[in-house]
Amino acid sequence: MVAERVHLVRHGEVHNPGRVLYGTLPGFGLSELGHRMAESAATALSARGAPVRRVVSSPLQRARESAEPWSTAFDLPVDIDERLIEPFNRFEGRTFNFGTQVLRNPGTWGWVLNPMKPSWGEAYESIATRMLAAMAEAHQSVDGGDVVLVSHQLPIWMVHRKLQGEALYHDPRRRRCTLSSITTFELLGKRFIETEYEDPTGGLLDDSVDLGAV
Repeated sequence: MVAERVHLVRHGEVHNPGRVLYGTLPGFGLSELGHRMAESAATALSARGAPVRRVVSSPLQRARESAEPWSTAFDLPVDIDERLIEPFNRFEGRTFNFGTQVLRNPGTWGWVLNPMKPSWGEAYESIATRMLAAMAEAHQSVDGGDVVLVSHQLPIWMVHRKLQGEALYHDPRRRRCTLSSITTFELLGKRFIETEYEDPTGGLLDDSVDLGAV
């Protein structure tokens, strides 16, 4: 037997008072609101009676902290998979806006020569490939039930676009992957299909700040 469903869960709001592009930098954990968002996500799936059999997280602090409520709700350890990590990008640690301010800084022009790849960080195709590999392995790792993978917005969005047959290059402002959202997949034949998307945090999103990655 294998898993019935794979849930890709995004982390909650990050404590980032300096509003830097944190990317893969260490030391960026959840805010108080982010902890509440993560708890809301785990509670929502638990209330539906989802038979979660395994919880896996990106190694980054914000993802590991977001996985803790899932561990508690389903009495499971949290496994770490490096393939679920946020992609590295050259803008990490900077505080300027990713758009117009890049054009005003000649030192960064070489980083944005090919936005379709993108040239400033890990290639979109690479992100999709590693995420799908992590999903496939997790799907095979349990005897029935569901698996929860806690990751980040861009990796989850790359899975969505890849499986939909859409171009991986996209407008980051139009990603449908809010904080602590749950995107659910099932295996049909040899291919994952997306079956559900849920924003379980309700009004908490209205008070959140969602920035820090590209």
